[in-house]
Amino acid sequence: MKSYIPLSAPLDPDLLPAASPGTAPLQPELLSASAEDALRALRLEAASENTTSSYQSALRYWAAWYWLRYGQAIALPLPANVVLQFVADHGEHLTAQGAQSGLPPALDAQLVQQGFKGRLGSLAHSTLVHRIAVLSKAHSHQALPNPCHSTEVREALSHLRKAYARRGMLEQKKAALTRPLLEQLLATCDDSVKGRRDRALLLFAWASGGRRRSEVADARMEWLQTMGPGQYLYDLRLSKTNQSGSARPENFKPVVGVAGAALSQWLEVSGIRDGAIFRRVFKNGQVGDAALSALSVNNIVKERCALAGMEGDFSAHSLRSGFVTEAGRQNMALADTMAMTGHQSAATVLGYFRAEAPLANKAARLLDEPQSD
Repeated sequence: MKSYIPLSAPLDPDLLPAASPGTAPLQPELLSASAEDALRALRLEAASENTTSSYQSALRYWAAWYWLRYGQAIALPLPANVVLQFVADHGEHLTAQGAQSGLPPALDAQLVQQGFKGRLGSLAHSTLVHRIAVLSKAHSHQALPNPCHSTEVREALSHLRKAYARRGMLEQKKAALTRPLLEQLLATCDDSVKGRRDRALLLFAWASGGRRRSEVADARMEWLQTMGPGQYLYDLRLSKTNQSGSARPENFKPVVGVAGAALSQWLEVSGIRDGAIFRRVFKNGQVGDAALSALSVNNIVKERCALAGMEGDFSAHSLRSGFVTEAGRQNMALADTMAMTGHQSAATVLGYFRAEAPLANKAARLLDEPQSD
């Protein structure tokens, strides 16, 4: 049995290491500057590329808006009244002249002109909520009093959402790429190197459970197991619900059938043996070394939808919602669907079902069957 020194007992100085010359001792109640830098670097490394980019963009906007609105540099913590002013400036409220936001037109135009806003007028509800969530997180990271948690701010956001809902202004979910629509996209993929990559990417994302665009971008050969010709098991090491990379049985997603065949063809033509599975393809057909970004994955879906002549608001997330919707159409067991998607909540999965899925609900046809005596 290993011996140990009880912390409650007096320590013999001879048992302790000699003090390092030139290194000042730290104070237990304070965190060193180097430790703060290291923890900040870890936080940035742990966050996804998309999360970091959207976080920084939101903070830049806060700084620009605050400078124009208050004539001074932003400094945390902010009072709740500043957040309320932000809501009033960027959310629409009804007036005698119609729906209006509170941001003065001159300031609005300046924010657009300098590239902090994409267009004049109010922010989309999701954008407004996201920017307040980022501000809230910035306060939490620095252990500062959080104005976003105040009763007034919570009530204002609740009132905004209810008002938008009554006006039918809340954002709709992306259209779902169900099987028939997915097959239209696949029909645009020829036998060129790029065509084979896009076909493999679309099928990998859809058939393995509706992978998120970041999960497709992060896919690596080291996590792909060959089980037979055109049959693979992909170890989803990192995901939205497993950001710590924990080893779990449910991490393994099958890539088989047409999806497995398409992946085999892509790996063969690209010569990829390690590293990123999905990479940039240059105009000359040469395959690059770097992985596609999550934004590139999204753009590929949009480009293929345009080539297929499909109308609707599609994005990479449409592959995920399409998989769940198709599973509902084909009456797949909810547990089997969740095992593929990785959802932890049944309510969340049901929320992905689109308008077409309920049409397959047998309970909607109770009057269609003859009544038995």
